[in-house]
Amino acid sequence: MNNFDRLAPFIQDFIYSKRWESLRDIQIRTCDEVFDTDKNILLAASTASGKTEAAFLPTITKIYNDNPSSVGILYISPLKALINDQFVRINDICADGGIKVTKWHGDVGQYIKDKLIKAPSGILQTTPESLEATTMRNVDVVRKLFSDLRFIIIDEVHHFMNDDRGDQLRCTLERIQKITENIPRRIGLSATLGDYSYSEKWLNSGTGRACSTICAEESSRSVSLSASYYLTFPLSDDPTINARNENTYFKHLYDITKGHRCIIFSNSKAEVETNITRLKELARINNTPDIYNVHHGSISADLRESTERLMKDSDSNIVTGATLTLELGIDLGSVDRIVQTGAPYSVASFVQRLGRSGRRNNHPEMAFTFLEHAKGVPQSFFKEINWPFIRTIAIIELYLKEQWLEPSNNKIYPFSLLFHQTLSHLYSHPDISPARLAQDMLTLTPFKSIDQADFKELLLQMIKNEMIEKSERGGLLIGLKGERTVNNYDFYSVFKSRSEYKVRYGSEEIGTVTTQFEPNMRFVLAGKTWNVDSVDEDTRSIFVSPSSGMADNHWNGFMSITLHTKILKKMREVLASDEEYGYLTGNARSRLKDFRTVARRYGADTKTIVEDENGDLFVLPWLGTKALFALSYALQQHHVSNSISNEATISMDECLPKEELVEILDEIRSEKIDKNTFAIPSNIQPLMTDKYNRFVPMSLLRKQFISDYLDVDDMQMNLMIDF
Repeated sequence: MNNFDRLAPFIQDFIYSKRWESLRDIQIRTCDEVFDTDKNILLAASTASGKTEAAFLPTITKIYNDNPSSVGILYISPLKALINDQFVRINDICADGGIKVTKWHGDVGQYIKDKLIKAPSGILQTTPESLEATTMRNVDVVRKLFSDLRFIIIDEVHHFMNDDRGDQLRCTLERIQKITENIPRRIGLSATLGDYSYSEKWLNSGTGRACSTICAEESSRSVSLSASYYLTFPLSDDPTINARNENTYFKHLYDITKGHRCIIFSNSKAEVETNITRLKELARINNTPDIYNVHHGSISADLRESTERLMKDSDSNIVTGATLTLELGIDLGSVDRIVQTGAPYSVASFVQRLGRSGRRNNHPEMAFTFLEHAKGVPQSFFKEINWPFIRTIAIIELYLKEQWLEPSNNKIYPFSLLFHQTLSHLYSHPDISPARLAQDMLTLTPFKSIDQADFKELLLQMIKNEMIEKSERGGLLIGLKGERTVNNYDFYSVFKSRSEYKVRYGSEEIGTVTTQFEPNMRFVLAGKTWNVDSVDEDTRSIFVSPSSGMADNHWNGFMSITLHTKILKKMREVLASDEEYGYLTGNARSRLKDFRTVARRYGADTKTIVEDENGDLFVLPWLGTKALFALSYALQQHHVSNSISNEATISMDECLPKEELVEILDEIRSEKIDKNTFAIPSNIQPLMTDKYNRFVPMSLLRKQFISDYLDVDDMQMNLMIDF
């Protein structure tokens, strides 16, 4: 019997109705694994490759043929928008099978959730935060919902593998397994995975199962890339005059998106807003349709969903400015071209964004644009080079020529998450003994490297800070301050968010901002300019009215990045070579030539130690972020005061002979280094962005910083000393 014949009859009818000529290879192979094994499954394939159907067609068949007594399939997504998108697709598959599909997140009414709790069945779609809230608040509901759960499908699994959110998800799933005494199979879906062995280990954690990885066989498709560069010179102290000087850049952005369906990705919300506002203004001047929209986390859900529907359901041209909110796999219909303003953060991010275009049998197309504001005054040599531009070329080359992606990298000591999970677990299991709490927490996969002494130190700090307290019988309970923490709506998420103000125009919520604007100030949000009419601090609301013209954008998001050493090595190759890259336009080629000239003037393309006109020394070790930090601390241990200037450069804070610096670097490269002896400063918290670090003892934060933020082995292995 072939796999098509093994599918449920209503699914066969669904396939006929869609006029599929056959199942795709990834769907056939996934059916084999689901039907004939008991393994977890990792599906690695490009966007629009049929991964979603590969996961759901056989698993829906399984729960149709053997109906579970609870929810049968749990689908977990990093975004509510992706849940809403997949809800339609999965409902379409299940329409004639009598299998219920239920969304469960913050925008879903309680009556829908209560209906599922009363009669749990079918497929449940949720986010890690909603799953955390349910697990924490009601153990009985968890037991009822998931006692006979058969499959957990984790979409965009790569998104979860490198941060606390993914570890939170693993903790929650393992806690649910203990509550239900049931271990479902897991299926992970991703378009960008660089290390299958780590991904399999991540997916398997806490299940005791093996994992099969299924990679879609990619047909070779041409990729269209371009990179343009605009250099503006300050002409006046008047910012409005300088803004007009940028018009050539925004005119280019307007030209390459006009008449197309595009996403413009930017690295900050402020940049998104500026870009879309300027494009709207150019459309008005040129009397062309206003096809410009904004999509990021500070836009209201209604406006975001309206943009998503417009992109998916309309065949007309539309241009949407976005941060990473549109990077993941929401079906947006046909997208002609991706535009990236500035540098992507990683190879994986570049590949993910590139894959958003070319989804209707067209080749993927991506255009990079760079805008540099010349300073007009002499700069240190490393400031004369646009490092993100060089990084972009390196990222493109690594993927096109080597098909390389960054390996995943988990934390060894996630103490902030341990604080969070301890409070969550105590809420659902009050008055348990410290020994039982340690057993419950330290057996969860993300915490297996944390010893009992460290956990005891964390608990003592939590007692001191009134986060938890001892009961009369010696058990542990949520404390007075802990109650306030866990009862805050923001507790369920482990990623850090800034305090926000809601922006309202009449009865409509436009979105949120993190800046406290004053009356009569102007700012842009959702691609429009607003005037502040009043501010209500009690409700944290800013009331606005539409305003004309442009406005400076004063609010920003925040994001930290960690670069891999391989990217830095490739950046050096880019600067040192004479290779011409066909995707660079004339102005970008010219600017690259300028940067290579600067690098060669100082020997930065071949030398590790560079001296500028003032006799100041700089080290360009071409190391990734963690190795660069390790080198900086190793230099300090050798009494060389220094500071990290950018992603590639260490500046010497004091004068010393070049020969002495060479000897020190040579010694650092070969000596046995114990990074625990580094003089880590007490103000490391700004470098560690974990949400609950302020509640973690400094000794534990120091231990985490040394373990998770410094890589001595990488530093010593890849440190080259040329001078």
